[in-house]
Amino acid sequence: MGKSVRVCFGILAVLLAPLLSGCLGVDKITDLGLNRGIPGGLTLACLDDSVYTSMVVEVDYHPGYKPETSSTNMLQERLDSVCDKPQGIEILLTETTFSNDEIWTANDVRETGWDEKSSNPRDDSTLYWQVIFPAGTYEDSSVLGVAVDASTVAMFKDSIDDAENIFRRPSAEKIENSVLVHEFGHLLGLVNLVYTSPVEHEDSEHPGHSNNEDSVMYWAIESASISNFFSNELPTEFDIDDKQDLIGLADGSISCTDQLWRP
Repeated sequence: MGKSVRVCFGILAVLLAPLLSGCLGVDKITDLGLNRGIPGGLTLACLDDSVYTSMVVEVDYHPGYKPETSSTNMLQERLDSVCDKPQGIEILLTETTFSNDEIWTANDVRETGWDEKSSNPRDDSTLYWQVIFPAGTYEDSSVLGVAVDASTVAMFKDSIDDAENIFRRPSAEKIENSVLVHEFGHLLGLVNLVYTSPVEHEDSEHPGHSNNEDSVMYWAIESASISNFFSNELPTEFDIDDKQDLIGLADGSISCTDQLWRP
C-alpha cells in the first residue's frame, strides 16, 4: 500500500472512529467449561503440532452466499504461514440452509455454528475451526464479520456487499478477503486477546486490534465504514508484530491464557 493511500486510510479511520463497532462477540461468553472458549482459546492448538497435526476450516454458507474463492484461498495461505500443521490445512465448503436470514446476535452465531459443526473442534489429531456465511446482518449492521468463541466466526456478505462504494474501490471481494483473514486472526488470539504482547501495537481505543494500518488486524477492517477508503488494496497480511506475537506464543516466551488445550 503506497504512502499516500496509507495516510488517507489513517486520516479517514480517525474521523470515522465513533462509527466503528467491535467484531468480537464475546460480551456474553461464560462457557469456558463447555469447551467453547473465547476467541484465541485454541491459539496454542493451532500453533503446536504435538497433538493436532492437521486442521480443517469448515465453511458453512447459506444458498447464494458462497464465499469468494480468493477469500478461502487467501485464508488457507495465511493460516498455513503461521499454524504448525504438518499434515496440512483443508478448507471444507458446505451449503447449509440457515433458518435465520435477518438479524444475528453473537449468541445466534455461536449456537447456529455449533448446531452445524460437522465435528468437535478438537477431534483426534485434527483441529476444526468454522466460519458461517449466513443471509442477513449482524445486530450492529456496520459489523462485517465477528468471532464469537474459540472456533467460530461469522461473515455477513449482505453487509460486505453494502460496504462496497459506488466506485467499487475497495470491491466487495477485496473487503471479504481482508475481513475473513481478520476474523481468523482473532481466533489466533490477535491482538492481546489471550496474551500481552511485549510490543505496544494494540490500539488503545479499539482493544483486540492493531494500531498499524498495514496490518490485517487494523481496527478499521471490521466495519462498513471501510467503503470510505478509496483504494482497492486493503491489508490482508499479519504484520511483523502480529507474527512475532505468534512466534512468542508458539515457543512459550509469551504467556498464553484461557486455553482449551495446552501442549
